[in-house]
Amino acid sequence: MRVVLTRPVPEAERWAARLRERGIDALVLPLLAIGPAPDATALEQAAREADRYAAVMFVSANAVQGFFAAQPVFRQARAWAPGPATQDALRQAGVPDARVDAPAADAAQFDSENLWQQVQGQLARGDRLLLVRGGDGDGRGQGRDWLLQQLEALGVGVDIVVAYTRAAPAWSEAQRAAAREAASDGSLWLFSSSEAAGHLPALLPGQDWSRARALATHPRIADSVQRLGFGRVETTRPGWDAVLASIESTR
Repeated sequence: MRVVLTRPVPEAERWAARLRERGIDALVLPLLAIGPAPDATALEQAAREADRYAAVMFVSANAVQGFFAAQPVFRQARAWAPGPATQDALRQAGVPDARVDAPAADAAQFDSENLWQQVQGQLARGDRLLLVRGGDGDGRGQGRDWLLQQLEALGVGVDIVVAYTRAAPAWSEAQRAAAREAASDGSLWLFSSSEAAGHLPALLPGQDWSRARALATHPRIADSVQRLGFGRVETTRPGWDAVLASIESTR
């Protein structure tokens, strides 16, 4: 069995290496291209002022990496992470585990809703939070606003900075051919982003996905993949151990 990895290249390559160590064939077909912050000055200013916030929310590992590339002054603010990949990125950036808040290890899903269950009593009216997120090429923020609504209802002020950009990748003809083959040869496509899945129709217009199999790391992502016409879509919790167990259970 072969697993198709759709994460951005650096992360997908790391996963591919680990899967191959387990004897699992892996094909890297990125569905997101990650770029630098569209406004480096704004990012650098936010990084310098990080400790004036009660907490800094990082939406992803890419948000952590983009933010810490700006060499932030970040010694006391809480760090919020929606899942294990973001937690790992914060750890690698040198943030102590004691300052990191994340969903419970046994949470049904790793997302903003389950993060909120852990942090909702942490901030009060008048506090401020910095949200570090991705954006498109014009710097417009991308992502769900559910958590922002909860904070605003509490009277917590929120500032937003875009630490990286996300865009559709440019596939080579060889990648398109490999993707067409993987749509019908029993390969298992791994999806960790609804936005990434949404790029498939433009990359492979008219492709029949009815014989394709997919594994998604959240029910919302699974819904997006199903709408593309994938014949079989299953869900798994994110994180290496859970995803690996789900992959091995399908072999």
